[in-house]
Amino acid sequence: MLANIGRKYIDFIVFLLVFLSKIYVMSKYSIEIKPTNNESIQKFEANSFLIQGEGYEFKNIEDAKNSPIAQQLFHLPFVKTVYIAQNFVAIEKYNIIAWSDVEKEVAEQIEEYLNSGKEVVIASEEKEKKNVPVTVYAESTPNPKVMKFVANKKLVINTTEFKNIDEAKNSPLAQKLFHFPFVKEIFFDENYVSITKYDISEWEEVVMELREFIRNYIQEGNEVITESTISDKSSEPQTSSAVNTENLDDTSKQIIAILDEYIKPAVASDGGNIMFNSYEPETKNVSVVLQGACSGCPSSTITLKNGIETMLKDMLHGKVNTVHAING
Repeated sequence: MLANIGRKYIDFIVFLLVFLSKIYVMSKYSIEIKPTNNESIQKFEANSFLIQGEGYEFKNIEDAKNSPIAQQLFHLPFVKTVYIAQNFVAIEKYNIIAWSDVEKEVAEQIEEYLNSGKEVVIASEEKEKKNVPVTVYAESTPNPKVMKFVANKKLVINTTEFKNIDEAKNSPLAQKLFHFPFVKEIFFDENYVSITKYDISEWEEVVMELREFIRNYIQEGNEVITESTISDKSSEPQTSSAVNTENLDDTSKQIIAILDEYIKPAVASDGGNIMFNSYEPETKNVSVVLQGACSGCPSSTITLKNGIETMLKDMLHGKVNTVHAING
């Protein structure tokens, strides 16, 4: 009898593990609909990389024989062309229907397919592709301690900052960069990495070595951020993923919208990032977090007061007094 109970217990544990693993897979991918400049093409962006390397373009279902997801999409009568890139599927439609009528259903179909664990492109039958050379160039920033290294390919989905090697456990590239004794902090954005150095070295002494190291690392197809980072949010360093605005007041939501539309693009071009932290209605004080090249930058105070604070005051009449920055 005890043996039977033991077997049933083991069977239950196995069933539970399989069930939990299915839940994990099902919750891994989410899709966001992104319009493009071409009204016939809609982009369905995932929160994780779908493929590595070069993208694909499929003109018909026969052309898509190596991509089950593209074949499935071609069963929709309005699909003209399917594009698959690193972290998104884009679809060009025929004019028989408007995107507003079908985009949600298409997004759900893509999300369901991805969470089923099936392959996006079958690697064993993958057509030969040209080895596209990776280029990386170094670009100075307003912060003399920070250099920006820009690649010709997408590196990460979300911006991420690492203050030390312990925080970088989910980033093999960041871990390797921290082995350089002069590397102090690392910040990743879409197609670049900003590196903050200690004063023991000058940029002209180390910039070429870093540039070549990063280029070779990416060219070899190594991971920048591991897949576990996407599912294990509790172990992630601070990231600038979209803020949950559900419980925020209207003014906070307006501040976030202004930061996203007007401030973030300019800050990103300088190798940094800005995130909303808090808003106090009583004092009308705004708190933001600065990351990357903006963190500790000598000119950040001037930018904060003459740029960000002035803009928020002008656009939110009487709702903002001061803006305070926290270095990320």
